[in-house]
Amino acid sequence: MKPLIAPSLLSADFCHLAQAIEIVNLSEADWFHLDIMDGVFVPNISFGMPVVNAIKSQAEKPLDVHLMIVQPDRYIAEFKRCGADLLTVHWETCTHLHRTIHQILQADMLAGVSLNPHTPVALLEDIIIDVDLVLIMSVNPGFGGQTFIERSLKRIAELKELIIKNNSNALIEVDGGITLDNAPQLVAAGADVLVAGNAVFGSADPAATIRQLKKESL
Repeated sequence: MKPLIAPSLLSADFCHLAQAIEIVNLSEADWFHLDIMDGVFVPNISFGMPVVNAIKSQAEKPLDVHLMIVQPDRYIAEFKRCGADLLTVHWETCTHLHRTIHQILQADMLAGVSLNPHTPVALLEDIIIDVDLVLIMSVNPGFGGQTFIERSLKRIAELKELIIKNNSNALIEVDGGITLDNAPQLVAAGADVLVAGNAVFGSADPAATIRQLKKESL
């Protein structure tokens, strides 16, 4: 089965963002991946609600919004209004994760939870049945262009076992250091969704790279 491909606009040229959106619209990509960073949870600041709203006005595919922020509960309704179709929060930022996940679901969005590279997959045992997606960070979050952490393959396989064991329908998304070379390994380990930033927007032909990511990952 082919994986879903979610190009990360964090790696696009922000001076030509409309052009990047159009490239994704016309490609075989499935989602837009939007990284929202607050400079507190991660050491970087990306963009906020006005930019998400502008992207939604041009996007012809779902918005996969990844909140790398503290107190994400405060912004669930706002990101819904801005057009998020899937909203992912970090396990590390949610004191009451079950409540946060159900707030997202009640706002009529798909709900995801993300784990940093050091956070044990087993901690999702009690929430895995409630989420639509688990995002495995295969780099330390905050910046694009980082090198893939090889141990992530083991974590993906472990997560797949947890999903099957609990009869969950959660998709496994992987973000960080994804290339044409390691994409097949990720899918073999159990990944359903590949977030590709530099691999797509750093290539001479982004649409061809997206197409190749799907082909290489069969």
